[in-house]
Amino acid sequence: MSTLATEAIVSTIPAGLSNILSIIGHPNRSEPITNEACGQPTNPSGATVYIADVDAEDRWPRWRAQVAEGKIRSVLHVPMRSGPQVIGVLSLYTLHPDAFTPDDVAVAHILARHASVAVATARHEETLARAVDARKLVGQAMGILMERFDLSDDQAFALLRRYSQDTNTKLRDVAQELIDTRQLPSARVTEPGLDH
Repeated sequence: MSTLATEAIVSTIPAGLSNILSIIGHPNRSEPITNEACGQPTNPSGATVYIADVDAEDRWPRWRAQVAEGKIRSVLHVPMRSGPQVIGVLSLYTLHPDAFTPDDVAVAHILARHASVAVATARHEETLARAVDARKLVGQAMGILMERFDLSDDQAFALLRRYSQDTNTKLRDVAQELIDTRQLPSARVTEPGLDH
């Protein structure tokens, strides 16, 4: 980049939150500032937001005041995408007005793509790890039921699944409760032997 950014922040949008149009960080905060919290630049299309001179910006006065506290003068926000979904924002800040050139914007888009891949990969790996952990818990719970009530693996799984559905509890949580207490959860489940 022709101008070195004073700060660069990658802010991610927590998975499952669809009501946040963008998250744009502030270089002097550990948490991102959301649209709703401070009237910051909204970005419904997921387009790049370039504020050439923070001092001249009048669309988002609360946001401008917070960013100006850090003597920030130019801001470039580039959306990070995973497919069509915006998963975060790469935010670049500098102490100089009119600091980012078209080449800088192009490089920022490349960096945002790389950050997007890293975030999407980390989220995918986290999801897989949770699924493996849940499968282990369910397997342990099934083993307890199979040994205690002389059930087949299909019968033990059916019992866990039925309890999960009847109580509107995640299967993983039902399994964890059984493992922790070594007892069948008591609410609304008939004895497993009746399912033979």
